[in-house]
Amino acid sequence: MDFYQQQELARKSSRRLVWLYALAVVCIAVSVHCVVCALVAFGLAEETEGYGMAFTECLLNPMIAVWTLGGVAAMIVLTSLFKIHQLSSGGAAVAVSMGGREVSPQTQDFKEKRLLNVVEEMAISSGVTMPRVYVLQNERGMNAFAAGFSTKDAAVAVTRGLLDTLNREELQAVIAHEFSHILNGDMRLNIRLIGTLHGIFALTIFGMLLWQAARIMSMTRGRSRKKDENGTMAIVVGLFVLGLLIWLIGHIGYFFGRLIQSSVSRQREYLADASAVQFTRNPMGLANALKLIGAEGSRLETPKTVEMEHMLFASGLKSMFATHPPLIDRIKFWDGAFNGDFTEARRLLQKRTEERPTSL
Repeated sequence: MDFYQQQELARKSSRRLVWLYALAVVCIAVSVHCVVCALVAFGLAEETEGYGMAFTECLLNPMIAVWTLGGVAAMIVLTSLFKIHQLSSGGAAVAVSMGGREVSPQTQDFKEKRLLNVVEEMAISSGVTMPRVYVLQNERGMNAFAAGFSTKDAAVAVTRGLLDTLNREELQAVIAHEFSHILNGDMRLNIRLIGTLHGIFALTIFGMLLWQAARIMSMTRGRSRKKDENGTMAIVVGLFVLGLLIWLIGHIGYFFGRLIQSSVSRQREYLADASAVQFTRNPMGLANALKLIGAEGSRLETPKTVEMEHMLFASGLKSMFATHPPLIDRIKFWDGAFNGDFTEARRLLQKRTEERPTSL
């Protein structure tokens, strides 16, 4: 499979997953509607021809559907938009928050000059506006990321460890990978998925608020001296059950939302790898960079690493929510002879620490 086929496969997989993400939101709204109808039907069962009939009538009642489906949709959309607005501050702000220092065009540091040259080359190759360039000076782990809501506010950042270790071809492959994220709108897609996930999680908070309301009503009822409080008790129980079920639906939706989000992110990483090879025409440059990262490690020290996990070139997170494909799988795709042994890469790392490049 060449890089064009790999790109198309990754794009198709991403589109399917995004539609699945939207379907998950719809299923959450329908689930809440069914829960509300079940509780309403329970209260009306004695006045109708049975629970089943009451549930069906509530389920098909347009007024109840508007309030439940519309309410859940409004909650998810509004909280999502709020989160997206928070995350859309621009690539430079993200790079600075991660501890980045902008590289000046007048820098006298050889490796920073080479970085600027490579970024400019990739900007020309990909047809993307030259982004701002940052170095995470205090990070020895080998990593990089691109950030920004559009090509106009994009930034590319690399760690000092990556800058000091990779040669020009390997650095070119990493930067080309990050340019793919900018060119294909991956940052914008990720921000929107994070926003929607935040909106789904808002349901769990709403469920907890209903619990709290039921608890307060129960305490008020306990202090009251009125004898006929069956109606109040029914409301308390109803709020508690509704809150519990909405909380549960929110957690289940959040779990599957995280799985889908991670799957989308992994597919975009495959797409970025294929685009990096397209831009550089050098698959071994990418494979060798990944081998060195596998030998050295990609861990970052900043506490914001978990929040920015999906933006990184390589990740150390190993779980069902991993935002990157396994490093060995990415290497084997471009170097079929690789057997998973990083011994040779470690020797090369040791050799490079004793040498200093002398040309751009």
